[in-house]
Amino acid sequence: MSTTRKSQHRQIAKLDRVPLPVEAARIGVTGWQVTRTGARVVTKLVGRGSLQQKIVGQIPQAFSDLGPTYVKFGQIIASSPGAFGEPMSREFRSLLDRVPPADPDAVHKLFREDLGDEPANLFKSFDEKPFASASIAQVHYATLHSGEEVVVKIQRPGIRRRVAADLQILKRGAWLVERAKLGQRLSAQDVVADFADNLAEELDFRLEAQSMDAWVAHMHASPLGKNIRVPQVYWNLTSERVLTMERITGVRIDDDAEIRKRGFDGTELVKALLFSLFEGGLRHGLFHGDLHAGNLYVDDDGKIVFFDFGIMGRIDPRTRWLLRELVHALLVKKDHATAGKIVVMMGAVGNVKPEAQAAKDLEKFATPLTMTSLGDLSYAEIGKQLSTLAEAYDVKLPRELVLIGKQFLYVERYMKLLAPRWQMMSDPQLTGYFANFMVEISREEHVTDERSREEHVTDERSREEHVTDERSREEHVTDERSREEHVTDEPVES
Repeated sequence: MSTTRKSQHRQIAKLDRVPLPVEAARIGVTGWQVTRTGARVVTKLVGRGSLQQKIVGQIPQAFSDLGPTYVKFGQIIASSPGAFGEPMSREFRSLLDRVPPADPDAVHKLFREDLGDEPANLFKSFDEKPFASASIAQVHYATLHSGEEVVVKIQRPGIRRRVAADLQILKRGAWLVERAKLGQRLSAQDVVADFADNLAEELDFRLEAQSMDAWVAHMHASPLGKNIRVPQVYWNLTSERVLTMERITGVRIDDDAEIRKRGFDGTELVKALLFSLFEGGLRHGLFHGDLHAGNLYVDDDGKIVFFDFGIMGRIDPRTRWLLRELVHALLVKKDHATAGKIVVMMGAVGNVKPEAQAAKDLEKFATPLTMTSLGDLSYAEIGKQLSTLAEAYDVKLPRELVLIGKQFLYVERYMKLLAPRWQMMSDPQLTGYFANFMVEISREEHVTDERSREEHVTDERSREEHVTDERSREEHVTDERSREEHVTDEPVES
């Protein structure tokens, strides 16, 4: 898949702490932007709306002015209405990540530091003007000496130091926010720590490349993954701050007219998208976390090409197991009481209700999902029902589950464009996949039960052995006493 693979193992990315003077300078800039935001709020005090609405309405502009770290954090807020509230999340959805290109001399210096030479020598041709430019990176077209056309993703020079300073400020701010009750409920320090880890990972392009290789290998292990493709990585021209990939042309996934014109099967494309989420998220715990149309193209062979693996969702083994059990309980066994217990085991429920009431509420939510006309249902409508249920039970969903839910909303849009009459649960290939998936879950349950029985038998044997040992010790003590009594009863010679 990739050429000259440098590393087979996913690494843990960390950003170095910046000196206190650098952090102090960023605090000064941050304070100035906060002051400007406050001034904008004051000018709008005479208008309609509450003070809270006016403040929330100005925060996205402040984040944009503060630069890449805050833009990225704003995107987290936009995708996490459960944690930050729908009004604030809605305001941040308009936050754009577009900035002017970096200075060409600084870009050339970065090439020399990371790859040891000028781009003019590393490539047969290199387009100095990027075709895309964002806060973290910009992307250029180039051609290899061997003739292959590639795209080169370059990290903005100096961005790591700036991001590290901003993260230090955010961590101090989160500590202060958690002194208040709201901050504790939001787990502000945990949110910032998780954000810092993800951003540090996004700043190491080697990790993005490794995610691409690992993810597509999972997809290609199944026939349902045959229509999935990612660009080839050129590892000899890839570093922490430079990522060189195969250039692939195609049609955006939301250009349904052109896709039909080229004769591609929209149903097969949608199936591949759904498969990528179920297989990646629930089986392997690794899924693409940003399926907007700009990251999904259909190539000349009718395969979906996934771009930009900077945002990856990861679900830990325990949560994956619980999610699979939840799907099995709701959709197969229709055991809503067990489903309720699984949700509680996930640690997500704050308001625990009587088991019978919880089972009834889950049954009301899950029954439509078992209908054969599931393709006619709206994921958005399901999301609203789930939100109502979550509010009633004070459910705090982990960010990764919110993230995968956001991807399903993207897929729903593509489904309506490309396969409006397709019914997911009536498709034999997909139902076969789910059937095998559920068999695996049942097998896991059987193995778990067998282990439990074996452990029970082992415990019983241990107890029996313990009792036997106790009896042996008691008999030994009794024999000792008998011998002592025998010695005492023997006549003493005069």
